[in-house]
Amino acid sequence: MSETIHVVGAGLAGLACALRLADAGRRVALYEAARMAGGRCRSYFDPSLGLTIDNGNHLLLSGNKAARDYAKRIGASDALVGPDECAFDFLDARTGERWRLRPNASRVPWWIFVANRRVPGAGPLAYLDAGRLLFAKDGATIGETMRCKGPLWERLWRPVLLSALNTEPEEASAKLAGAVLRETLAAGGAACRPMVAKGGLGDALIEPALRTLRTRGVEPRFGARLREIVFEASRVAALHFGDRDVTLEQGDAVVLAAPPWIAQELIPGLVAPDDFRAIVNAHFKILPPPDQPLLLGMIGTLTEWLFSFDDRLSVTISGADRLIDDAREALATKIWAEVAAATGRPAGPLPPWQIVKEKRATFAATPAQEKRRPDAKTAWDNLWLAGDWTNTGLPATIEGSIRSGYRAADLIGAL
Repeated sequence: MSETIHVVGAGLAGLACALRLADAGRRVALYEAARMAGGRCRSYFDPSLGLTIDNGNHLLLSGNKAARDYAKRIGASDALVGPDECAFDFLDARTGERWRLRPNASRVPWWIFVANRRVPGAGPLAYLDAGRLLFAKDGATIGETMRCKGPLWERLWRPVLLSALNTEPEEASAKLAGAVLRETLAAGGAACRPMVAKGGLGDALIEPALRTLRTRGVEPRFGARLREIVFEASRVAALHFGDRDVTLEQGDAVVLAAPPWIAQELIPGLVAPDDFRAIVNAHFKILPPPDQPLLLGMIGTLTEWLFSFDDRLSVTISGADRLIDDAREALATKIWAEVAAATGRPAGPLPPWQIVKEKRATFAATPAQEKRRPDAKTAWDNLWLAGDWTNTGLPATIEGSIRSGYRAADLIGAL
């Protein structure tokens, strides 16, 4: 086919869409406003650390089928590492107690009846309460659907749901929580193996995608900020960039894979999420202990998840709006004290550090914002949307981003 599909935005959603289209033999033009691809999923060299770090730590699970397909398409499956079986290490800093959550591989959850596989302090029947999320009503919050107190809530459900939804769980959408649970723990441990881009998000998910696209004849145009979409009747007629205008021929199409606040500026009457939540990440240039797990969930601390990389220890704190205005060094000092205690490292001196604050990391995963998520298809015949903020059925995650790009590509292919 000679028609061109113009993909605007080279974050994961745009890259996934461009890859799927190019693999199907479609002609693709890819534009990105920034000077690099990846959006909120990127790596960069930090001169203060002398290291290449990610703008945010991201965890994938073995059940993330779209993300694993994407990695396979770009030849990067080996860049995602994790244990051979589902295992999550936890530390309750209030008591010093450590444990390893080990769901069995099959869907039948016999692991909840084995004391050394489940969360200490909670019996097997306590796990059944989360099953209510699988049948949650539209518009219901997690707080209205399940019991949000007790050891199991504090030591498992709250930290897991907070990281998945990036929203205080009690006020978050029970429907979205149910979608996460349905594809992870409810699907058995085989779908829950943690996978991390230990060499960095750029090396695992972005650079291989750009190389693959180039072999398909797709050369991204960076520094191309879309200023205006020109509509004529029921279609997009032109795209106005800062220094270039693109006129669409008959049969051409556009996939807008930009953040929701940009999409709303460009598309008349578009309803999209308009409430967002922050994530704070801290990076410390220090070698992890040899026995440090790849991922450690921390309870009773500001630190929520501790990632162990070859050259650094990194922390992720979700739902972090309360920390956005905090002084960076004070944050680093407090977080490092928790990390040092958890890893047996001296509390001082503070190692080289970096704090990364992503103010609009995700849309707020509340029922009200869920209703504002648009479908991929728009009111215009040749315009589609992609992004984790569109109606993917999942929260704002890597898996949701990639699915949205695939969805837009598949709808165009069905024309």
